[in-house]
Amino acid sequence: MRSVPERLRHGVRAVLRPVGEFVHVSAIYLGLAVLTTLGLSLVLPSMRQQSQQLHEVVLAMFQADGGGYAPDDEGDLQDWAPPSPAGGAPDAGAPSAEPAGGDADAADAGQAGTTGQDGGTGTGRMGFSAALAASLRDQPIQGVTQVQAHALRSYLSRKYRIASSVAGALIRTVFDVGRERKLDPQLLLAVIAIESRYNPFVESSVGAQGLMQVMTSVHRAKLRPSGGPAAVFDPVVNIRVGAQILADCIRRRGSLEGGLACYVGATGPSDGGYGARVLAERRRIALASGIPPKN
Repeated sequence: MRSVPERLRHGVRAVLRPVGEFVHVSAIYLGLAVLTTLGLSLVLPSMRQQSQQLHEVVLAMFQADGGGYAPDDEGDLQDWAPPSPAGGAPDAGAPSAEPAGGDADAADAGQAGTTGQDGGTGTGRMGFSAALAASLRDQPIQGVTQVQAHALRSYLSRKYRIASSVAGALIRTVFDVGRERKLDPQLLLAVIAIESRYNPFVESSVGAQGLMQVMTSVHRAKLRPSGGPAAVFDPVVNIRVGAQILADCIRRRGSLEGGLACYVGATGPSDGGYGARVLAERRRIALASGIPPKN
C-alpha cells in the first residue's frame, strides 16, 4: 500500500500532466498565429496596392463620359481611352523624352531605354476594344494569311487558355507594334508568353505588371501619355511600352540575345536562361503558325 506522500505526488502528477500538454499545444498555436500575422502584414500592403490599381482600371473602363466598352450607335465596341493625368487633358508640359541618363544608366539593370511620344495608344492607333472588334469580324492582318492567323490564334488560345477572339486581338496588336518598332511580332508574342502567360493583370514580386511585365516605377514617363501607371493594365499600352523597352535594349546591347538579357534585368553574362526560353517559344509559335521568324 502506498504511503500518503506517494499518493499525493501521484495525484499532483496526474493533474499537472494534462495542464502541461495544454500549455504545450497552446504555445504551438500561439506561434502559428504569430507567424500568420507576420505573413499577412507583409502580403496585405501589396494586395491593397493591386486592388487600388484594378479599381482605377475598372473606373476608367466604365466612366460615364462615353468611354469604356459600351457599344456605340453602330453596334461597335468603343475604344477604352485611359484617363488623362489629373483627370484633365494630357499634360502639355510633359517632356516628349526622358531626361538624358534617366533610363540610360538603368538599361543594363533591366528594362531601360529612351522614350518618345509613342508609349501609349496614340492618335489613329487601334485600341484593344477596336482590335477585339476586328478579331470578332475576322478581319485580315497585314502581312499574314488567314490560314496563318487562324493557326496562330488557335495555338495561343489553346496553350494559354485565353478566348480565341482575345488571342486574335493580341496578335493584331503585336503585328501593328512589331511593324512600328521593326521587331518580329512573334518575338513579342514569345516575350508575353514567358513574362505573363497572357495574364494582363499579373504582377511580379518586384512590381513588374501586365502582359510584358513593365516596371511602372521605372517607366512612368512612358505611361504618362496614356494616363499614368494604371494604363499599364491596358493590353495595347502594355505591349507598346514593352516593345519600346525591348527595342531600346536590343539597340543598346547590339544583339537580340543581349537585348533579351537587358529586358529581364541581367547585368552579367548570364540571364538565367530567360533568352533561351523566349527564343524557344518563338520557334514553337513560328512552327504552329507557319510564319517564318524575322531576324
